Amino acid sequence: MTPPPGWYRDPSAPHVERWWDGTAWTEHRRSPEATTPQQPYAQPQFAPSTPTVPLGTGVSGGSGRGKAIALTAAAVVLVAAIVTGAVVLRGDDGDPQTQTAPTPTSSAPTSAEPSPSESSSEPSADDPSVVVDELNGITLPLLDGWARPQSVTETDIMMTTSGTYDCPGDDGLCRHGTVISRTVTSNDEKSPETLAKDDISEAADRAYDRNKVNQRPFHGITSHEVVKQGSVAVAGRTGYLVRWRVKTEAGPGGYVQSMAFPSSVGSESMVMVRYAFDAGEEGPPLADMDRITKGIRPVGDEGTGGGVGSSIGPTQ
Repeated sequence: MTPPPGWYRDPSAPHVERWWDGTAWTEHRRSPEATTPQQPYAQPQFAPSTPTVPLGTGVSGGSGRGKAIALTAAAVVLVAAIVTGAVVLRGDDGDPQTQTAPTPTSSAPTSAEPSPSESSSEPSADDPSVVVDELNGITLPLLDGWARPQSVTETDIMMTTSGTYDCPGDDGLCRHGTVISRTVTSNDEKSPETLAKDDISEAADRAYDRNKVNQRPFHGITSHEVVKQGSVAVAGRTGYLVRWRVKTEAGPGGYVQSMAFPSSVGSESMVMVRYAFDAGEEGPPLADMDRITKGIRPVGDEGTGGGVGSSIGPTQ
């Protein structure tokens, strides 16, 4: 068993933390001094359940033999933990390679199932008021009428409107609204404006033209118009958004928004948040786009300002 996704000490550079996606190390890194500890979670055991023999207890008179037994038992547990911490993973090129699975950073674990230290200020994934994008270091407010994703095929969907309906085009189920958060990995572009303008067409196509499984739930887009664009503050960082109103062959069409901004964690990779809202009475309020944007915060820093209408500097 391997540990769940999260930030762990980088085995190749112990002075930084690196993102473990549950099966392999990614290229996302961050400085541990600049972040808050993760929430505790149930983690697979890295050592057998053999009880540890405390040094200096259980023997009388300080006998040398008693101390030797205690030291030997502790050494066996330590070796077992090291051996079981090594897992064989498959590399991107398809060849097997040996990597070391991440282990908690505690220097003096007291049980066979250690976990990172607790932090009461950091939002929990179970907090009913927010959803947490731990990789990009942000939380998004969970507004009335919105829910955590269930039975969805895309892993980067952060929230959806409650319930589904029969798509007006190709057979399938549609949702009236979705919000996606992902790391920009396709290029090294650092301009939020350029990224948002380049992304909006793909975001519109994915939501209202042809989806990932090659279906056309709305029989395609017939036209679009730009209804809003400009600089915006997101989680205290300068970003940029572009919003389109799209019309579709079937159904009422909808609104799509692409918003790019630099992450406040790790190497400050660019983050893209996509919104897709159905138009018409059944769709979510368009104002929810601005409300969600304004409520985005860095993980562990709920007091950070930002969002639509905030004072910001020029786009970098």
